Amino acid sequence: MASFDIVSKVQWNEVDNALNQAQKELAQRFDFKDTGTELEKSEAGITIRSSSEDRANAALVVFQEKVIKRKVSLKFFDVEDPKPTPKGGASILIKVKEGIEAEPARKIVSALKEAKLKVQGQIQDAQVRVTGKNKDDLQKAIQLVRGLDLDIELKFVNFRD
Repeated sequence: MASFDIVSKVQWNEVDNALNQAQKELAQRFDFKDTGTELEKSEAGITIRSSSEDRANAALVVFQEKVIKRKVSLKFFDVEDPKPTPKGGASILIKVKEGIEAEPARKIVSALKEAKLKVQGQIQDAQVRVTGKNKDDLQKAIQLVRGLDLDIELKFVNFRD
């Protein structure tokens, strides 16, 4: 039985590199001078703090540009609305989405069943395992899943023959 896994995993080393590059650029740019703009990675996600909402939004754009240059999809990031800080500034929380949640996983499995391909999909933790008898069916399943309109970035890994 041939199989592969459908996962949604963030390349954390690339995100960290983009975060460091964005911090360096914010420190050097004249328009961010004396604004107290900073980016911080935490358990909740990535927090951008600044003295004003427009500077926080500008810092968000800088971070997104760095992430795109490092070939990390913006689908991994869920940007929340700016919130006022106690000192009159603004903060933006960027949540990082990793893993396939239950609803998109069910959509993938049901799409595989509806396509009547000779493959089975199983939801395992935050991924979907697809098994079939031959490679051609698995490749058709990959094309089918790529065509689905899901709001997450998918990767196909652990191909076994």
